[in-house]
Amino acid sequence: MKAGISTSCFYPTHTEDAVRWLTERQVPQIEIFFNSMAETEPAFLRSLRQQLWLAGCRVVSVHPFLSGLEPMLFFSGYDRRQAEGMEIYRHFFEAAAFLGAKILVFHGERAGSARPDEQVFDAFGQLALLGRSFGITVTQENVVRCKSGSAAYLKQMKDWLGPLAAFTLDVKQARRRGERPEDFVILLRDSIRHVHISDGGPAGDCLPVGRGEEDLLGLLHLLRQQGFDGGVMMELYRDNYRDGEELLDSFRILEGLVEKAKNPSDTSDKT
Repeated sequence: MKAGISTSCFYPTHTEDAVRWLTERQVPQIEIFFNSMAETEPAFLRSLRQQLWLAGCRVVSVHPFLSGLEPMLFFSGYDRRQAEGMEIYRHFFEAAAFLGAKILVFHGERAGSARPDEQVFDAFGQLALLGRSFGITVTQENVVRCKSGSAAYLKQMKDWLGPLAAFTLDVKQARRRGERPEDFVILLRDSIRHVHISDGGPAGDCLPVGRGEEDLLGLLHLLRQQGFDGGVMMELYRDNYRDGEELLDSFRILEGLVEKAKNPSDTSDKT
């Protein structure tokens, strides 16, 4: 289990500038949110990888900017469009593999779609198989505006797809759905491969870690009990934190929580 920060926290700052900020501050694990197809081009990726290598930082995961188009690309029932969607995402898989990432985050079908769940699951499975050919695990994220918003739906997906099912748990999205992140962990167990984390409380449902009232340590303990050993990426929106100092302070708190979750016998913080 490793703490990190997503470059999405800096949007609309250019991706390479967000990576530079993170590497200069020695954030060891990073999620790359690709904001344009130009960012999957070889020259851009070579420059980015050099920057990461020199700083000793690693890319854990990637998140395509085309999430909002995934319903049209993969679930419309139009076979040519789905084939083109697969080719488009092949670029993201190639980029992820080049940067050393192992996870791609996927939003999936929109909420309210009349398309049968089994057809949605099968289309995801086809994409997951393509990802595997590049060494990339496609993870379905729980997103409140998508079918994947509920833990019960994701459990059905897990049961249907078996070993092809893998998930990113986004704790703010669970809050927005009115569900407990812990319930996702209990239902999905070791199929959760990646986490987007933030705090929550009266000041908002997406806050820097340590600025809210959530029992994030308890959640991390529960994940660890299920065998989770993936990335725990802090993912905020730009208006959720004041400045870079607050973001970095929050990340250091997250690092401490992750270390405690990995070493549950450590009672040094107890009086």
